[in-house]
Formats: sequence, structure tokens, C-alpha cells
Amino acid sequence: MLEEVKPVDMIQIEAARARLEGLGLNAPLVACDAAPQGKYVRLKLENLQPIGSFKIRPIGNAVLSRPRGALSRGIYTTSTGNSALGVAWMARRLGIAATAVVPANAPEAKLEKLRRLGTRIDMRPTEQWWHAIETGALEDQEGVYIDAVRDPASLAGDATIGVEILAQWPDVEAILVPFGGGGLACGIACAVRALRPDVKIIACELTSAHPLQAAFAAGSPTQTPHEPGFVSGVGFGSVLREMWPLVKTMIDDVITVSLAQVAEAIKVLVETNRVVAEGAGAVSVAAALSGQYAQSKVCAVVSGGNLDSHMLATILQGRLPA
Repeated sequence: MLEEVKPVDMIQIEAARARLEGLGLNAPLVACDAAPQGKYVRLKLENLQPIGSFKIRPIGNAVLSRPRGALSRGIYTTSTGNSALGVAWMARRLGIAATAVVPANAPEAKLEKLRRLGTRIDMRPTEQWWHAIETGALEDQEGVYIDAVRDPASLAGDATIGVEILAQWPDVEAILVPFGGGGLACGIACAVRALRPDVKIIACELTSAHPLQAAFAAGSPTQTPHEPGFVSGVGFGSVLREMWPLVKTMIDDVITVSLAQVAEAIKVLVETNRVVAEGAGAVSVAAALSGQYAQSKVCAVVSGGNLDSHMLATILQGRLPA
């Protein structure tokens, strides 16, 4: 059984900031032109990172915190795409092999980027892929497993986003974060709890796939029906058990939004901010646009922008992708 995940402190977070210097962007924080009346919404544009996702931070720090010699046989991860892109990008940078273990329904936009980076793609049935995530490794893979959620180095990489948001907007009252494995939300929360404990951390899920909301209702992780539709990277069947002790102390609230609201948020972002967000990246924006929170000044983390072009075209036509 994997160990319970512990919070990271500011020493670990500052070390991550130093390692990541020059690797990615201090992503801009911009106003959302479609904010509800009486609300001030700003967008943390992690979709502008080199791999189109915030995952450059947790993966980059997890890789760079290891001795170079330990990585000689390559690195791999289990992912719907964005963690795999981080592993692929880091492997190419270091001149080592990379393998992406992906589910059968992995988005083509992410698979194409993996191919361009020269990554070996190992596609597995969804249940087998999820089992690999739960256990944290695959016996038939060679190299070092990079865990984007439970590795303390990954958590510290995620936390750098929280440090940046507080520096960019000292008056922020709440940060809305898409909830997948929980690493992003909890990492940001670790920094916020240390620097501004009054700022709320609000996790964002789908009404049709909400393992965190179900866990809060039950008092522990529980298997729940999940239909994430065109959205990948969030809405799994259950909160990871080793993440639960950290999640329940770090997350202040959960907001759920429909797939239609997510699609509308993607459309609004393109038309008003000229920003392309993928489904998971737009869950937090949909929550911000819904106004389902008490705070006036909120930041929505746009976690990624790797959206299939045909999905984007469908959404811009006012339709919901299949």
C-alpha cells in the first residue's frame, strides 16, 4: 500500500521554484472579461506552459530532484496525456527514454504531441490503466516511475502556482482549481496555507463525475458513477486513498458544473479572452462563471489547453462534443 501523502513546506516549495527557473513560465494572471456581476475573476493561464499544461511544474521538479544517474534507464508515467507530455518533454531535454502509459480514450491532441516528442505510447484498457495509477507503478515497465500526484516533489512543483498567484494578486480571496488526482489543488493549498491561510481553496468537478464531492459526503473515498464526457484528466471513480487525509484538510469547498457549462466556458474563453482551454482546464472557469461561491475576488486556474481541434470546432458552433 502506498504511503499517506503529507503536505510540503515552504523550504520544499522554494527549492522547487529554484529548480523550475527557466523551465516553464511564471504564467500570467489576466482578468476574465465574462465574470458574473459583482465578481472579479482572474485566470491563471497554465495552458501557456511549454507543454500546454501546468504539469511541467510537478513533473519537472520530480525529475530534476532525482540524481541524474538514477534516470539512465528512462522515465515513464500513467496519464490521460498532460503528465505524459511533461515526462516526454523532460526526457527529451535530458536525452533519456520516455514511455507514456495512457488509457484507451486518451485525447488525440495529446497523443499527437507525444508522438512528435518521440515518446513510446503504451495504451491500456481503462480499468488496467486506473489500477496502475492506484498502485503507482507497472511491473512490466522499464525506468523510473514519475508520479505527478503523490510524489512530494510533484506536490512542491504544483505549490509554485500558489506562490505566484498570491504575488500577482495579493487581494485574492479564493482560488478555484480543477480536481483530478488532487495534486494540483493540494499543492497550491500547501503554499496558500503557509502564506495566506485566509484564502479559500475550492475544488471544481463535474456534476456527472464528482469523486471529491462524494468523498466529502461519505466521509471517506468512495466509488461513484462517473461520466466525464469530453473532459479528460478529472472525474475519476474515486479519490486516491493515500491523498484523502491531505485533501480533506486542504480543500475548503467543492463546486460542480455540468458538461454544458464547461463547453460554454471554453467558448467564452475563446471569444472574450482569446484563450483556448481543454475540458479539465475550463472546469474551474465554468465554476467561476457560475457564481457558486461567496467570495468576490477569485482566481480560476486554467490548468491546460490541449484540446482536440474537432472538439473546439464543435464547441465554437454551440454544440456539445460527443
